[in-house]
Amino acid sequence: MLRYVLSKLFSIGVFASLLANFAVAADTTGLDSKLRDTEPLDTKLIVWNDLTLRDPSGEVIEPGMGNWTVVCFLGTECPLAKLYGARLQRLADEYESAGVSFIGVNSNTQDSPSDIARYAKDYKVKFPIAKDADQSIVKAFDATRITEVFVVDPVGAIRYQGRIDDQYQPGIAKAEPSQHDLRDAIEALVSGKNVSQPLTEAVGCLITRVPDRKPTMEESPGQSLVTFNRDIAPILNEHCVECHRPGEIGPFELSDYNEIVGWGEMMLEVIDQKRMPPWHADPNVGHFVGERRMPSEARDLIARWIDAGMPEGDPADLPPTPEWNDGWHLPTSPDVELVMRGRPFVVPSEGVIEYQYYVVDPGWDEDKWISAAQVVPGDAAVVHHGIVFVRPPDGSDSNGIGWLGAYVPGQRTLPMPTGHARRIPAGSKLVFQMHYTPNGKQTPDTTSVGVWFADPEEVTHEVYTNLAVNHEFEIPPNAKDHVVRMQADSFPPNSRLMGATPHMHLRGRSFEMTAVPKAGEPRALLRVPHYDFNWQHWYAFAEPIELNKIESLDMSVMFDNSGRNPTNPNPQEYVTWGDQTWEEMAIAFFDIAIPRGGPRRSVKKKTPPSAEEVTQREKQIEAAVDKFLSEMDADGDGIVQRDETPVVFQRFGFKKIDRNGDSILDRDEIRRSAIARL
Repeated sequence: MLRYVLSKLFSIGVFASLLANFAVAADTTGLDSKLRDTEPLDTKLIVWNDLTLRDPSGEVIEPGMGNWTVVCFLGTECPLAKLYGARLQRLADEYESAGVSFIGVNSNTQDSPSDIARYAKDYKVKFPIAKDADQSIVKAFDATRITEVFVVDPVGAIRYQGRIDDQYQPGIAKAEPSQHDLRDAIEALVSGKNVSQPLTEAVGCLITRVPDRKPTMEESPGQSLVTFNRDIAPILNEHCVECHRPGEIGPFELSDYNEIVGWGEMMLEVIDQKRMPPWHADPNVGHFVGERRMPSEARDLIARWIDAGMPEGDPADLPPTPEWNDGWHLPTSPDVELVMRGRPFVVPSEGVIEYQYYVVDPGWDEDKWISAAQVVPGDAAVVHHGIVFVRPPDGSDSNGIGWLGAYVPGQRTLPMPTGHARRIPAGSKLVFQMHYTPNGKQTPDTTSVGVWFADPEEVTHEVYTNLAVNHEFEIPPNAKDHVVRMQADSFPPNSRLMGATPHMHLRGRSFEMTAVPKAGEPRALLRVPHYDFNWQHWYAFAEPIELNKIESLDMSVMFDNSGRNPTNPNPQEYVTWGDQTWEEMAIAFFDIAIPRGGPRRSVKKKTPPSAEEVTQREKQIEAAVDKFLSEMDADGDGIVQRDETPVVFQRFGFKKIDRNGDSILDRDEIRRSAIARL
C-alpha cells in the first residue's frame, strides 16, 4: 500500500515554508543550490538525532554525512537481500564521490549481530549496517519490506522510496532489470533534477513489527488465546518444516519460536497468495500423493495468532520437532551415493551459465533394480535443477528416456509402490545434467545422487519414464494465451500411468493432461492452472491410471508472451524451442509401470488407409521433415549434426532418430521418425 502523498501536490514554495517549521532538523541556509531546487517525496522528515544507529559490534553509525543518504532495509535470510547486497555496494562505490552515502538497516528481530556481520562478509557489503533492535528506525521510516530503499537529503526529507530495480520479486527473476529505479533517482538528485518517479512499490520479505509485550492467557477474555506452542507449531510441523529446516530449500528455519516471530506477517502473506505451501495442481482435478494444501482453518489460526501479538504459550504444549534423515527424503539412507565429480563446480556470482554435464561410471556389472533415487544439490541456493540420466551400453534393451532421478525446487522424492522398480542395464553410466543460477556470490557445488536398490526377487512391475514433447512451435510476440499440444499413445498391455510433470520455461502459463478413452468421454487427469517455473512438482497419482482402455493422453501447454507476464524476458520476441530459460520448451514427463517380463510395446491394429489418406499423410510427413531440417540444420547441408541441436534434444530425442548411431541425422532417418510419429 502506498503510504505517502506525492510531492507533486506541493509547490516548491510550500515546501520552503515547511522546511522553516522543521528548522530543528537541520540548518538549510548552507544547502547546495541543487538540493534547494529539488522536491521531496513527502512533508515527513527523518530526524537523525532522534535515532540511534549502531553496527553489529555496537559502534555508533553517523548518518547524513553526505549530501544524500541511501537507507536500505536488509535481512540476512531474505533471498532478495542476498541477491541485492553486492549490487547495493557497487552503487555505494560508484556514487561515493558524488556525496552519496549508504547505510543498511536490519530490523528483523530474528537476525543477531553475528548474522548481520556474516551477511555483510558473504555478500561483500562494506557500507555500515545498523541493528534496529527496538525497531525504532523501521517505524520512523514506516518501511514495510526488506530491500526497500529510501534516499534522504541533509534536512531529512525523503526524495525517493521503493524498490532497487525491477529484476527480482519473490519467486520471480528476470535475466536483467529493465527499470533501474534507485540508480535513476540518485542520478537525478546529484544532477540537481527532480526524481521522475519518486515512489515505487517495494518488493521483498515483509518486516514483521513485533509488539513490545505479548498478551497472557488471562488477558484474552471471551475466546481461547491462540499460542505458538499449542496451536501454531503443529501446523508448521505438518506443512512447512519439511523444507524450512537446515540443509533444505527453505531460506529460513520454521522450528524455533524466536525465529518464527520475525517471519509472522510474511508467513501469512505467502499463504494468502497461495505461494506456500508450494502446490500448483487444480484441487478439483485428481488426487495426488503428498499434496501440499493448507486447510483454511489452519490459515485462520495463524492469522489470529499474529493479531494476538504472537504469544508463545506454555512450553509444555510444544510438540516435538519431526525427525529427518540427514537431508534424505526417505526414512532410510540410500544404498549408494554417487557424486557428479571429485571436485566442485564453482558457480560465478552472476551471469548466465550453460548446462554442465558429468558422466559417472557406477561400476554396475549386473542389472540393478532401483526403487528410489534422490538427487541432492551440493548447494541448493545455486542449483536450478539437476537431472541424472542413465546411458545404457549400446545394444541393451531398455525402455523410456533413461531417467533415474531429478532435483528441481519443490520436488520431493517418493518411494515407488511395493514391487515397482526401474531396471538399469549392466554396464550403464550415469549422466548428470546441471543447470546453475547465480545467487550473488561465488558458490561451489558438488551434486550427488542417492540410490535405493530393490530386491530383484520382489519386483513385479518395471517402471520407466517416457515423455511427450512438441518442439515444432513458434510463439508470436505479445501472445498472451498461445497453446501448444502434445500427445502420447500406443501404451504396452496392462500398463499403468503412475505420475507426470510438465516442463516449460518462463513463459509457461498452464498445463493440462486429459485421458481419451477408447470408448466414453475424455477425463481430465491433471490441471496446473498457474504453472511456476520455480516449483516443478512431480504429480504422483494417488490411484495409478490403468492404460488398457486409454486411446491417448492428450496434453496442452499455454504460453504467455505478453507484457503482463512478469517473468517474460522480452514480449517482443518470437519464441521457439531452446535450452535456455529465455527460450521455451513444451514437455511432459510421465512414469509408466508394466508387468515384469510382459510386452514393452503396443502394436496397433489399423484398417488400411484410403488412397486419399495415404496422399495426405505423405504430405504431412514431408512437411514435418522439411520443418525439422529448417529448424535444426544450421549450416544448410541437408543433414543434422548432434551439436546443431539443442542440448535437451540431444539428451531426449537424438538417439531415437539416429538409427545407425553415427551422430548424424540424414533425411531418411528424419523421415522414419516422422512416419512413426504421424
